[in-house]
Amino acid sequence: MPSARGLFWVVFAATLGVYLVMLAWTLPAITAAAGGLAPFDLRPTGYSFDEARVFLAALTPEGSTLYRGVQQRLDIAYPALLAATLVLAILLLSPAGLGRWRWLLAAAALPGMVFDYLENAAVAAMLDGGAAALTPELAAAASRWTLLKSAFSTLAFTVLLVLLALWLVRRFRRRAAPPPVPE
Repeated sequence: MPSARGLFWVVFAATLGVYLVMLAWTLPAITAAAGGLAPFDLRPTGYSFDEARVFLAALTPEGSTLYRGVQQRLDIAYPALLAATLVLAILLLSPAGLGRWRWLLAAAALPGMVFDYLENAAVAAMLDGGAAALTPELAAAASRWTLLKSAFSTLAFTVLLVLLALWLVRRFRRRAAPPPVPE
């Protein structure tokens, strides 16, 4: 059975691998297939009905196939992997003295995952219908899930960064402390 740190590194590597595939291949290819317009996944501040319609109208059939196929399959794995990475990192960095509060801090990673899956479902519906079938309600719902995903992901990363900073301070203080004087 791997240690918690070992498990973290395995999950982190898987998360990073999926992210790099999206960042280096699928998302740039989708952007190119939409005439340079950013995919919905790369719009953390959301988008309007008109912006969504313009993107869908510009997206080539090949781009739509890539988005609906490979990108959406990668985005099935990515939210869960990211949440698992954040949960493990927060638990590992949280002081043991926090007790159950450590789990509450780690739970900050879960809403982002849920909203990411809701965003993915709404984006799939938009891609399936295309620009002609897009409704203001669907675009608004997809954008809302995107905004909530972004907000809760930012919260989880903020918790992680604060814990990392506190861990570094504790580590620095332990190293800087003078060795105990023998009696």
